[in-house]
Amino acid sequence: VAFVERASKTYARAHAAVPALRSATLSLMPNEMVALVGPSGCGKSTLLNLLSGVDRADEGRVEVCGVDLVHAGEAELVRLRRTQIGIVFQSFHLVPHLTVEENVALPLSLAGRRDDARVRDLLRRVGLEARRAHFPSQLSGGEQQRTAVARALVHRPSIVLADEPTGNLDSHNGAAVLALLDE
Repeated sequence: VAFVERASKTYARAHAAVPALRSATLSLMPNEMVALVGPSGCGKSTLLNLLSGVDRADEGRVEVCGVDLVHAGEAELVRLRRTQIGIVFQSFHLVPHLTVEENVALPLSLAGRRDDARVRDLLRRVGLEARRAHFPSQLSGGEQQRTAVARALVHRPSIVLADEPTGNLDSHNGAAVLALLDE
């Protein structure tokens, strides 16, 4: 489904170059669940950003679902994210003026699709059915995280990239989210 070959990324920060990732190589196969572990600042989030096309590698190759993310145009990256990639950001990135239900349905809406049954099923599975009409500001951190997970899965992506998807969850909800992601 995806591979990274000798990918590197450096950011310019206050008159200095900050290497975030150096010559990373990784292959992800269909139906495989992989966890990236390491200390803070070692490049895990940067690697996820490269795999999602949110950022581009300075060197090396990054390919997801047959698309070369280093050389792809912006329109192709947007189309890939809308159809093939589900992303759970560490800071959730929920749209504040949309309800939980609308946030979860957003990837479908952006693709011009609608699947109310899928949205309701995911809300039920992440334990947010009763909170579907609430706004992100009315949710706990764990509820926001579960909303972000449901949103990442709603369009049935080929690959799901999740940055600390259980970081704000209790053990019960964390296990449920991991089971849902594994499924």
